[in-house]
Amino acid sequence: MAETAVLQKLPLDALWRAGSLRSSGAKKFGAFAGYDMPLEFEGLMAEHTWTRTHAGLFDVSHMGPCFVRARGASSHEAVATQMEKLVAADVAGLKPGQVRYAVLLNESGGALDDLMIARPADDALAGTLHVVVNAGCKLQDWALMARVFGADAELIRADNRALLALQGPRAGETMAALVPETAAMTFMTLRRFMHAQFGEMFITRSGYTGEDGFEILVDAAHAEAFAQALMAHEAVKPIGLGARDSLRLEAGLCLYGHDLDETTSPIEADLAWTIQKRRRLAADFPGADRILRELKEGPARKRVGIRPKERAPAREGVEIFSGDRKVGVVTSGGFSPMLSAPISMGYVDAAFAKPGTEIALNVRGQMRTAEIVALPFIPHRYVK
Repeated sequence: MAETAVLQKLPLDALWRAGSLRSSGAKKFGAFAGYDMPLEFEGLMAEHTWTRTHAGLFDVSHMGPCFVRARGASSHEAVATQMEKLVAADVAGLKPGQVRYAVLLNESGGALDDLMIARPADDALAGTLHVVVNAGCKLQDWALMARVFGADAELIRADNRALLALQGPRAGETMAALVPETAAMTFMTLRRFMHAQFGEMFITRSGYTGEDGFEILVDAAHAEAFAQALMAHEAVKPIGLGARDSLRLEAGLCLYGHDLDETTSPIEADLAWTIQKRRRLAADFPGADRILRELKEGPARKRVGIRPKERAPAREGVEIFSGDRKVGVVTSGGFSPMLSAPISMGYVDAAFAKPGTEIALNVRGQMRTAEIVALPFIPHRYVK
């Protein structure tokens, strides 16, 4: 009880506990990244399937939304210069309204976090970036940014806002019913809206489920009304943190602290696509020596998809073998509701990373057969 008492609450905590349309309230809460989070409303399997077939509403206000603004120069180039001190992504090359996934790097080329960086299209926000970092890393990320930026840029936390994610094949029609202009948005774009009822909203067409969807940053004072308006649509139900994890695993997406950490490079993690050509040529990002070497020569290990051939799931920490030789370890694993089978991701020695390679998994002391497969497990359905 003492541990629960010190956990932070989401802005919509009371709503999730009281229940809402087509939900009697979260049946399970739990601690995650210092927050008391709704883990399940109707059960993981039901919520996962609903999101894949309809639209699920996730409260992700525990994440780290913020803004980075250049000081003394209201230009995109000025703020991009500061952000590129920390990531290998081409921030300067972002078009107005474009969102880019990036990896926050340490000096040895390891991942300190993964994050979303967006350039607002509004002239009034020139020299500003919309950034979302992970919940468990946000305080360290923000401290690092402030230290690296110094007097050249300021970091503005969005503590007075809620961040909601609407995900699923019917997310588009639901959002368009409330904010019609979102119908014209495509994957990885950002727009700012001034809504008569819900005030200022920053909306990206993005998410972390592999489905079409949106992430909406809205003032906390309007968040409940906005969430209720979304859930008034017959396609929408609230979804807990448990299904968010199983959805991202099916989509083959990394979870920081599990599939990514400060020892893991973007190349090992199969995220070379996050480093655009201009940055590769400039070689001016943290850990460039290691990352460019791995790009040229190949990394010693690679992140892969794994399909166990038996029903027992292989979860984080399970060792991977080829014969008597240990060749890797599972970093994420669970049961896929869509495939009705266990799935995992992990790292294996590069020689064993080719799809179709037979491996063995040491699951609770028993060797179980499995196969390396291509990612994602479920095809992405983004609107492009």
